Amino acid sequence: MRVVVADDAVLIRSGLVRLLEEFGCQVVAEAGDGDGLVRAVAEHRPDVSVVDVRMPPDFTDEGLRAAVEARRRVPGSPVMILSQYVEVSYADDLLADARGAVGYLLKDRVADVEEFMDGLRRVAAGGTVFDPQVVAQLMVRRRRDDPLASLTPREREVLGLMAEGRSNPAIGRLMVITDGAVEKHVRSIFNKLGLLADDGDQHRRVLAVLAFLRS
Repeated sequence: MRVVVADDAVLIRSGLVRLLEEFGCQVVAEAGDGDGLVRAVAEHRPDVSVVDVRMPPDFTDEGLRAAVEARRRVPGSPVMILSQYVEVSYADDLLADARGAVGYLLKDRVADVEEFMDGLRRVAAGGTVFDPQVVAQLMVRRRRDDPLASLTPREREVLGLMAEGRSNPAIGRLMVITDGAVEKHVRSIFNKLGLLADDGDQHRRVLAVLAFLRS
């Protein structure tokens, strides 16, 4: 495999390079920051890039942002995030790319070198490899960001029928509940989604349906 390694810590980067070469990989470029990673991927078109999350200048999520940009410039370029940290802000953007070829492993949880190399090969081949802790954090964020998370199952059912264009009386007939019960559910949906009364019932209805479709 032809590999690009991006990590600002020189000792860690050198150790990764030596490890990869021992397993028969060709390290075609090294980068110490996000811009260097993007340039290296654009120039070398590697089979896979191994990228740390936190790099200069702010040491927050530069590596993830650079990985997203690199895949924008070289569509589908395989990326393995290898970090001590779970940073979900741009991990979602990597996952949203249906082409796959993405991995996110935590340095402290890689049990052995063979496991890491196996994951790297799978990513290079177009697969996905995610540490369970990363998956758990992504799911927590999605639940937290879901505007419908506070709705009851009954309210979700009402909102789903609203999205189908059903009127309140039609919803009542389908759910076998009274018109008053439907109106109560609809008012609760508006309140939980933060849709104000002065927007008008019809406008709020449209906004609620849009929230449902986005979710």
